[in-house]
Amino acid sequence: MSGFFGSISTDDCVADVFYGTDYHSHLGTKRAGLAFLSKQKGFQRSIHSLEDGYFRNKFENDIKNFSGNSGIGVISDTEAQPILVSSHLGRFAVATVSKIVNIAELEAYFLDKHHTFSETSQGAVNATELVAMLIAEGTDFLSGIENVYNKVKGSCSMLVLTDQGLLAARDKLGRTPIIIGKKENGFGAAFETCAFSNLGYEIEKYVGPGEVVRITADGYEQLRKPNAKMQVCSFLWVYYGYPPSFYEGINVDETRYRCGAALAKNNPVEADFVAGIPDSGIGHAMGYSHATGIPLKRPYSKYTPTWPRSFMPQNQNMRDLVAKMKLIPNKSVISGKRGIFLDDSIVRGTQLKDNVVDLHDAGIKEVNMRIACPPLTYPCEFLNFSSSRSSLALATHRAVRDLENREGVDMKEYSDCNSEKYAAMVDKIREELGLTTLTFQNLDDLVEAIGLPKEKLCTHCWDGSSYFE
Repeated sequence: MSGFFGSISTDDCVADVFYGTDYHSHLGTKRAGLAFLSKQKGFQRSIHSLEDGYFRNKFENDIKNFSGNSGIGVISDTEAQPILVSSHLGRFAVATVSKIVNIAELEAYFLDKHHTFSETSQGAVNATELVAMLIAEGTDFLSGIENVYNKVKGSCSMLVLTDQGLLAARDKLGRTPIIIGKKENGFGAAFETCAFSNLGYEIEKYVGPGEVVRITADGYEQLRKPNAKMQVCSFLWVYYGYPPSFYEGINVDETRYRCGAALAKNNPVEADFVAGIPDSGIGHAMGYSHATGIPLKRPYSKYTPTWPRSFMPQNQNMRDLVAKMKLIPNKSVISGKRGIFLDDSIVRGTQLKDNVVDLHDAGIKEVNMRIACPPLTYPCEFLNFSSSRSSLALATHRAVRDLENREGVDMKEYSDCNSEKYAAMVDKIREELGLTTLTFQNLDDLVEAIGLPKEKLCTHCWDGSSYFE
């Protein structure tokens, strides 16, 4: 995943973009960048790796030399961005939150036209540079953005910094969000609304799917109306989103609270405490605890001063070690007790399996796991969640392989929570992870907890129902 923030103001906006982008640090781990535009200096840009440090430390010296009334910032799990280009449209900078499924096809399209690529991403084409090239094919910025919508399969939301203003263009099916904020001297655009509060912005507008808005310091205008269809990613509420954030007017933490309460209603079990697996499991656990009256406790404390991210090291063994180092068990809470644990999801299950071993080493009597979403039975096609070179990276696919002694099984029946195959798959996962009991959220309950109609949500990970357009 990635996250971005943009601002345009009657005053200098460098501080707003710096701190607003920093509030998206939970969404990306590899690269970050800032770009600003001023009348005196023109475009300025800086990009840094985050693999050996943090956004704030990497850019705090850069911003001393930046100035401008408009700017964008992005934190990415993949490519270096923003991309700054010169074209017949003029100079512009672009930042994206995207997953381009047909990137190889689009690369070949440009190479056949004798175009060149100057940026790379992990040995491949830089997706944001590709988007910039698609924009530059237009006769103006709007037609260029329409070209991106027409040619990209997957998802792509973007902020485009131009001398005509800041353009906010949400993915054509709205899989990822853009929200416009307003303050006294200008406007901002963000992935996460939690970036607004401490910078003095109020939520002004939720950009619709496929909608394009041009923002200036004085206001904003709609350049393209939103599409009728929406498939916003459900995982924004379950996992990705920061608790104070809102998407489509719906708060992340309130949704997690409702998810936990739904699990409690449908899956009663006696226990001595309820706990959330930090961080995203906390809100779910609160809902479960309040619905049952079982005390909410902290069997794990998360040590963040030196281990803020479990996924920063590139080596998998190092990532696993850091994940273990940052969670410290509390034997006083754990020993001899029956615990109910809430987590957002089970993807591969490797980290959870290690956590369960730690709990047993600390003397726990029962580990009852409750997962806030259904089993992930389909790899994500639209973002970078639950994606892998092999579907066997998913705990569900490994369980089904072991049950049927073959790979490539149709997962339709295993996605039906009322089927015998579903029950067998869940029990196989429970056994593999060393759990006393394991229950996943029903999809209908998750949809109800979010509060949007099912057809407006992307639920592909759980039922394979979403689509390209």
